[in-house]
Formats: sequence, C-alpha cells, structure tokens
Amino acid sequence: MPSHRTRLIAALDTSSYEQASRWATELEGRVDAIKLGLEFTYACGLDAVKKLSARQELFLDLKLHDIPNTVASGLKALAPIHPALMTIHALGGPKMIARSRAMLEEAFEGNDSRSRLLAVTILTSMNEQSLAEVGINATPLDEVVRLGRMAVRSGADGLVCSAHEITALRDALGDAPELVVPGIRPAGSSTDDQKRIMTPAQAARAGADWIVVGRPITRADDPAAAAQAIQDELRTAVP
Repeated sequence: MPSHRTRLIAALDTSSYEQASRWATELEGRVDAIKLGLEFTYACGLDAVKKLSARQELFLDLKLHDIPNTVASGLKALAPIHPALMTIHALGGPKMIARSRAMLEEAFEGNDSRSRLLAVTILTSMNEQSLAEVGINATPLDEVVRLGRMAVRSGADGLVCSAHEITALRDALGDAPELVVPGIRPAGSSTDDQKRIMTPAQAARAGADWIVVGRPITRADDPAAAAQAIQDELRTAVP
C-alpha cells in the first residue's frame, strides 16, 4: 500500500479571467496546484496564465499533439511560464515524446525544478466503445498500459490516467512515473461527462501522485471548504 501523500490539483475550467482569479484566490493554501487548460488559455492568453499562476504551482494541461519539432517548439514557448506539469498526447508517438523531453531539458538546463512532462494516455471520457469508434480495438486498460510503457520509455516523467488504471500502470512501470489522475469525484458528486472515476480516498489508496478535481470544488457554495474536505480525506486515506 502506498505511503506517500496524494496531492490535490483544482481544475479552474473557465474562459473568464475574473472567475479563475477568484477561484485561485479562494483556493490558495487549500490546494497543491491549479490546473489551467485549453478553455482558459485560448480565451485569456499566456500572459493571463502566467499572472494567475504566479503564487501557486501550475498544471498546464494543453495536451499538445503534432509533429515532434512543432510540439517541442510549443513547449519551448511555454517554458518561461514554468509550469510544474505540462501535457502532451502519448498518441503522438515515441519521437514526439523524446523530442519534447529533450527540449525541456534544454530549456531548463541547470535548473533542478524543470517542468515535468506528462503523457496523456486515454481520455477519461472514453470507454471501450469510444475507442472502437476511432479504430482502437482494445480495452481502455490495455491501451493505457501500452501507451504508458511507450511514453515512459521515450522520456515522459509521468502519465495522465484514470484512477482505475493506476494499479496496472504501477505493475507495469513501477513507482517512478508520476501519475496524475483526473475523473475524481467525491462521494455523492455528479459524474458529469466522466466515465472512469473514483473518489479521492480510493485514488489515494490506489497510489495516485496527484488527483485533479474541478466542478466538485469550483461549483461548491464554498470552494475553499470543498477543497479542504478533499485534503482531509486524502490525509486519512493512506496510513
């Protein structure tokens, strides 16, 4: 059973800088990092991302996916923001992942706090039927493990995966890869558009390094209290 502390990322999924700023202010000290993704970045721009994350760790979840040099150049442009975590799609293949890791090593040369490169395996909104519809004839678990092996071998620091795949990934890859787990819903929360979900305590016991929680925090009457309740649950989940 894992003994490390699972850390909490709050997903600030909005196109409004004012709303995201309010959430970030309310959650400062209550979460371990904030996540900004496509919606906020496209609507508000990189200057807004940098400003909003100046006081907190940042998970910049842009899921880059293109030819190797283009993705590497994109990461180089993002490096000055210094996210703690950045994402690319594992389906971009080993050359794209290797080139991305090399670019981050170059961009942060001599800096021990280099941004960590995460490979997105299979989105938590997808199930076996969804995979078949895009030509992947495998279960989500089998495909996640296959992509996870390839991504870590190619230079990814960790993976974005469903909580239900943590055990299989640890069995296949050991404890070293950093596992970031979205699709987390406290007991009693709406599942919304997520199909493969767990509670914070279940994810912690499974061995997640980070969990990502959005609407159960940001839509709560008191986001800070909702975040604190999840932190309390995480602290008591694993001895």
